[in-house]
Amino acid sequence: MKLYMVPLAPNPTKVMLYIAERQQRGADMDIEQIVVNTLKGRQREPEHLARNPFGTLPVLELDVGSYLIESLAIIHYLEEQFPAGALLGDDPLERARARDLERVIDLRIAGPMNRYVHATNSPLGHPADPELAQQIEAELATPLDYLETTLADGRPLLTGDSVSIADCTLQASCQFVRWAKADLFGSYPLLQAWDERYRARPAAAAVLRW
Repeated sequence: MKLYMVPLAPNPTKVMLYIAERQQRGADMDIEQIVVNTLKGRQREPEHLARNPFGTLPVLELDVGSYLIESLAIIHYLEEQFPAGALLGDDPLERARARDLERVIDLRIAGPMNRYVHATNSPLGHPADPELAQQIEAELATPLDYLETTLADGRPLLTGDSVSIADCTLQASCQFVRWAKADLFGSYPLLQAWDERYRARPAAAAVLRW
């Protein structure tokens, strides 16, 4: 299999962190990772559009020659294709809670964080929009409060003692924010501590660049 990605972008980074975490658990997925240089517009070239007509990343090319083009679908496919050491547990309620938290993070936190970067220091050269950035900061207050409360029981990671897809999703956007030299966890000490713990993991060290 081949994963087409770009290192800074949150959605590819989420999948890269997931793969690294699975490798730490002994999974041998044999996935070649190939950079598509978005700064040079390679994602809009015919070769990539043949993989994904939307021109986005990541894309997982399967051995049968077909493609998966959404990050969470890629992760769930790999969870099922390589079940030994999967991040989602066996208990249905635990699995549901892990998926629930990941969706909260992706939809209510990661998306706004990514828009915040483009409104402040966009890697794509978008003009700064301080008013929009302030609006996004206000929008993030409730979901970040929710995560801070979730961590208040002393758990080291977002769903407990074991790493989850939620950790990968949040950290992927945290890296994007760090690249932009921004800080959205300033008033959230438990999230700051989580961030430090997760970045100390071998999987994070193997993937994160910022």
